[in-house]
Amino acid sequence: MARRALITGITGQDGSYLAEFLLQQGYEVHGMVRRSSTDHCQRISHLLDQIKLHQGDLTDQLSLIRILEEVAPEEVYNLAAQSFVPASFQQPLLTAEMTGLGVTRVLEAIRQVAPEARFYQASSSEMFGSVQQTPQDEQTPFWPRSPYGVAKAYGHWITVNYRESYDLFAVSGILFNHESPRRGLEFVTRKITDTVARIKLGLQQELRLGNLEASRDWGFAGDYVRAMWSMLQQDKPDSFVIATGQSHSVKDFCRHAFEHVDLVWEDHVKVDPEFFRPADVHTLRGNPAKAQRLLDWEPEVNFRQLVEMMVDADLVRVQQELAGEETEVSG
Repeated sequence: MARRALITGITGQDGSYLAEFLLQQGYEVHGMVRRSSTDHCQRISHLLDQIKLHQGDLTDQLSLIRILEEVAPEEVYNLAAQSFVPASFQQPLLTAEMTGLGVTRVLEAIRQVAPEARFYQASSSEMFGSVQQTPQDEQTPFWPRSPYGVAKAYGHWITVNYRESYDLFAVSGILFNHESPRRGLEFVTRKITDTVARIKLGLQQELRLGNLEASRDWGFAGDYVRAMWSMLQQDKPDSFVIATGQSHSVKDFCRHAFEHVDLVWEDHVKVDPEFFRPADVHTLRGNPAKAQRLLDWEPEVNFRQLVEMMVDADLVRVQQELAGEETEVSG
């Protein structure tokens, strides 16, 4: 009989890659989605006939209990959150409710309804914030620099607390930045690759960005969901840093993206103060040694391959959009 997994945030970047991976492993996959007047299932549209969706919300405890009773999952992956760092400065209370307290609600529902289920919490490198050491590992103190980072730190520690207090199999994956063609357009990496595609196709002339010197440890989301699953296959629950161990600046990302389409990034990129954060995180670089040792995990896609993959995907998408518009005009 197939193992059952429940994914909150299944319609997001990570949720879609995780759903694909678990289906390949023979799982019965269930996902929690919020009631919405618009369709947010684009990333999982190709999976809809293979998975089952349930309406629920991290702010609604009863919906979480109901879904756990219906699904009776062996594994629960909590990927749902308000996950855009700049938005957390605009909506700090919503971010605290969803990204912080939401974790407690899921854990409490599991404790009451499905205490044998194994739980994965999506923690974040943003918890390190004003970094106390480089590279950052599982022992590095947290110093978050945004409401998002603060909420993620709460979610991380409440996961550890439930693991220690109630003997739940609850793990925390401290994932560094991970991107893909499915990344939201509001995120800087996808903003870059989408705009590069539009500039290459003659639709735009410039790309406006904030801090070009900000440096991140960027990996491929498809690699990182393998690590999530591996954490739940261990004998003991624990916390793991998932990263490539290399960092690159926003400027580096721009350079590779523009070079890939034979353009010079300096000709098109403009720094705009509007995109600077009230408090920024300058450099993040993870040490994945523990995950490499205990999970036997290694990233398969390198930085340049990731940038090129995203640019190529956006070129295809924008060309398809243009073809669609031409069809509509001619029709």
